[in-house]
Amino acid sequence: MTHPSLPQRSSPPRTILLLLLGLLAIGAAGASLLFGPVSLAPARIMAALMGQGDPIATIILWDLRLPRTLLGLMVGGILGLAGAALQGYLRNPLAEPSVLGTSNAAALGAVAALYFGLSEIHPAILPLLAITTALLSLILLVFLDGKSNSALSLILGGIAVGTLAGAAISLSLNLSDNPFAAMEIMTWLMGSLENRSYDHIFIAAPCVLIGMVLILWDRKALDALTLGEDGAASLGINLARTRLRLLIGTAIGVGGAVAVSGTIAFVGLIVPHLIRPFTDQSPSAILVPSAIGGAVLLTLADISVRIIPTSNELKLGVVTAFLGVPIFLAHLIRQRGMWQ
Repeated sequence: MTHPSLPQRSSPPRTILLLLLGLLAIGAAGASLLFGPVSLAPARIMAALMGQGDPIATIILWDLRLPRTLLGLMVGGILGLAGAALQGYLRNPLAEPSVLGTSNAAALGAVAALYFGLSEIHPAILPLLAITTALLSLILLVFLDGKSNSALSLILGGIAVGTLAGAAISLSLNLSDNPFAAMEIMTWLMGSLENRSYDHIFIAAPCVLIGMVLILWDRKALDALTLGEDGAASLGINLARTRLRLLIGTAIGVGGAVAVSGTIAFVGLIVPHLIRPFTDQSPSAILVPSAIGGAVLLTLADISVRIIPTSNELKLGVVTAFLGVPIFLAHLIRQRGMWQ
């Protein structure tokens, strides 16, 4: 039930939007299973799905492409959702997970695992350490923010945490005396879903699920925050609890995603902007569509890195950056036209 004090907007059919996005997600997932460096006819893919395919097609489908597809959907989904939630909470159209320093902190944990050779002990150490550093960054952010419950102080604290983590990553690259370790770190930082397995899914899936639940928990509070912090508090919104759940959800969800994919740029920033014109533009209405849209965008970007002919496979983070910049500039130009 919508509070009478909240601004009312005409709302396009939300069910139709979700249906269309769902169909796009299914199509992107199907294309991800179909396309790759090794050409497989649709008939071979269908036979492998039914358990009647030849050994080569079965291995490619079940052991290589399916884990990669599922991870693309999960990672894109949490990045899109977190970006939309943070833009609503901070009331800042430029907000995304990196604003809170979560992405850099998770990346720092992964870099530490690579730098000290801990990832060679067991594959799970790298993502677990990335998630741990993301949660530690949350504790530091809450300490820096104190009891202010201010969006501005949260942004400033996030910039400080993200800058500190970024500096530590640069320091590790600077001090690394092993060129192979430095190359591995740089490759991981560019982001990729290549050579991912079901082990990565089992690590990332719980984190993404918990993060999504916590972020969606306070979706109506985001609508109330359009009236400002004082206005939201007058409507009975507990700003401290809303902030804590949002921060924990972002840290766990994005930390788990970055832990298995590396750094993926722009998805959390541009997806809410692409979705917003097709909704009533209230923060809560953008959340679920942004999650599905993020899953679609990242899956399509991952398909492109596999089919673009290059000597070495392009890195996913590089492709999303190239996709994101023109989309973001087009949005900026459109907004400038509105302002004038």
